[in-house]
Amino acid sequence: MANEEQLKLLLGGVSEWNLWRDKHPSTIPDLTEASLNNADLSGADLSGADLSGADLSGADLSGALLMDANLIGVYLNRTILHGITFRNAKLNKASLSGADLARADLSGANLSGADLARADLSGAYLSGADLARADLSGANLSEANLSGANLARADLSGADLSGANLSGANLSRAILVETNMSQASLIQCSIYGIAAWKIDLEGTKQRDLVITPEDEPIITVDDLELAQLIYLLLNNAKVRQVIDTITRKTVLILGRFTAERKAILDALREALRQQGYVPILFDFDRPQNRDFTETITILASLSRFVIADLTDASSIPYELASIVTRFPIAVQPLTLISESKQEYAMFNDLRKRYSWILPTYTYRDLPDLLSSLQEHIIEPSERKAVELGIRQ
Repeated sequence: MANEEQLKLLLGGVSEWNLWRDKHPSTIPDLTEASLNNADLSGADLSGADLSGADLSGADLSGALLMDANLIGVYLNRTILHGITFRNAKLNKASLSGADLARADLSGANLSGADLARADLSGAYLSGADLARADLSGANLSEANLSGANLARADLSGADLSGANLSGANLSRAILVETNMSQASLIQCSIYGIAAWKIDLEGTKQRDLVITPEDEPIITVDDLELAQLIYLLLNNAKVRQVIDTITRKTVLILGRFTAERKAILDALREALRQQGYVPILFDFDRPQNRDFTETITILASLSRFVIADLTDASSIPYELASIVTRFPIAVQPLTLISESKQEYAMFNDLRKRYSWILPTYTYRDLPDLLSSLQEHIIEPSERKAVELGIRQ
């Protein structure tokens, strides 16, 4: 509990309080669990004071000195703390939800476990601050200086960190979901175990991000989005096996999903599956949008080879052309004999220019296609894949 005489003196007026502080510089004010909500404490010298557990919600602290103060568990919800100095203050588990801390000096402060949800910390100085496990969800940290800050296990979901300086910060196991980090500086940050989803990284400076825990040799990457995948590849054999399966066994099948053609494509997929491949079917006639070409290109880049059924296609689809012109991958075209005719001029031109397009294989019917699958489709595609440097 607070020292009653000291509390009465503080509530009696800031000028008298500051005179007393000047006369007793070695005395540590005891204001523990004091009820100071809505109190006028503007300009008060509270440096080094023990305010742990005090209720300061709604108090006017403009111009107050709070460096080195003990504010553990203090209540400062929705309080205006604009530009106040909390340097090296203890704010562990403090309640600062919705507080205005814009341009406040919190350097070296201990804010571990503090509730800073929706707080305004724009332009705040938090260099070296301890924000471990702090709730910063929805907080405004734009242009804040968080260099060297400890944000381990902090909740930064929905927070605005645009333009913030996070150089050397510890973000291990922090939660970053829909966090705005555009134009921020993420240089030499520790990001082991980070949960990063739908982050805005436009213009963000990323370099030397440490993806390993403190007790392991340091491994760095230069991309937050890539970091989680790299760590999984290094430490999870099953993930490596999945990636290896994708690059060595995936076959992209392109065609039209009309009732007749779909039955043939399904049978082809099943036959490839029995051969140990991982087939992916893609419908040429799907409604196209701006992501259509990108989607098919990504799928092709993950595949060992491509099978393109051109039956019923009056011309080679643009998407197939976009694959063969972007990177070398074995493409095995095929068509039903009854539908075969002189190939589209563009296709002939592509075949002359790109050696990874194999001769079109024609088949009579589904049984003929399946019986010739190994000899006329798989083997030529595999030979071309090896020729292109794709390992078996």
